[in-house]
Amino acid sequence: MNSFITFTGVVEDRHDPEKVGRVRVRCLGLHSESKTDLPTEDLPWAQPMLPTTAGGISGLGQSPTFLVHGTWVFGYFRDGESYQQPVILGVLPGRPSEYSSRWYSKAFYDGDHIYPKYINESDTNRLATGDVSLVNEIRTATRITNVATADFDAQTAADGSTIAGSDTTTFNQPPIRYNAVYPYNKVTETESGHILEFDDTPNAERIHLRHSVGNSLEWTNNGDQINLVKGNDHTYTIGHNYHYIEGSSDITIDGHHKIYINKSATLNNHYDIQVGPGASLNIQVDTGDVNVVTRVGKVNVNSGGDYNLKVGGNYTLTVDGSHSETIAGTRTETVTGDNTKTGKTINLN
Repeated sequence: MNSFITFTGVVEDRHDPEKVGRVRVRCLGLHSESKTDLPTEDLPWAQPMLPTTAGGISGLGQSPTFLVHGTWVFGYFRDGESYQQPVILGVLPGRPSEYSSRWYSKAFYDGDHIYPKYINESDTNRLATGDVSLVNEIRTATRITNVATADFDAQTAADGSTIAGSDTTTFNQPPIRYNAVYPYNKVTETESGHILEFDDTPNAERIHLRHSVGNSLEWTNNGDQINLVKGNDHTYTIGHNYHYIEGSSDITIDGHHKIYINKSATLNNHYDIQVGPGASLNIQVDTGDVNVVTRVGKVNVNSGGDYNLKVGGNYTLTVDGSHSETIAGTRTETVTGDNTKTGKTINLN
């Protein structure tokens, strides 16, 4: 009796009720091509043999769920000539010449008529082949371009000095920097189109993670990280959050922006902004107001140099308490209209 009998076959059912990765395989030379004579549900369950990196216990490692209907596999029968305990040793990629939809009742094809997706080309993932024409859709996916940065207009201060402006610039979402050469790009792709690339192409090394809806994260060989979120972006940090940017930072927000500091009402949780030597803090509101409100506490403005205030319209000051001014030098007041002072007592020294 031959105790080691191999087989080549096609996966027809992967819905293992025990969820251990088994599939039903129709074997060439052993099982009928007619699904009427031998229905899929009568085929034995084949157990895939996994690599040691899979763990194979308690959910560790990679799940055994990558085989799809229509996959060609190779293996052996653990029970020999009984042919009831097939074990899959691996898959056999090829170069399909026709779609499964051509055969509706014939076996050895994907009964769901999904695979193969492409004919007359290799079963190797398109991203791994290095054929740019085949991956152009991913490379040229809709990108965000011409994002404007802040535009601060130059102004003249109250003392006649010039407040320097800064012109707006634009930036673009970089295209996916795919430049793979076969056989350096290692690609994993799932049925819905999730993609993971580890590209070792010389001088074009990169890592690319992509969700089927278009979210992507890419690291390039020049050290760039490109992150695209198609929906909402949620980040929750239980501990401290540290950001260090050695270069510049441009942030453009189309909607509103809120910052809530010291939500826990902890003492001395301040919001500190420090601008180093030789730079300015510029705030510009194109149409709208600048409102500073303290519910309880003071508003302190300490100027180490001159204090210039220029008002284009009216200037109204309301003080519910007392108003005191201390001027170490002289005071000059020029009023082109009327100057009215009203008080219970006006003392002039």
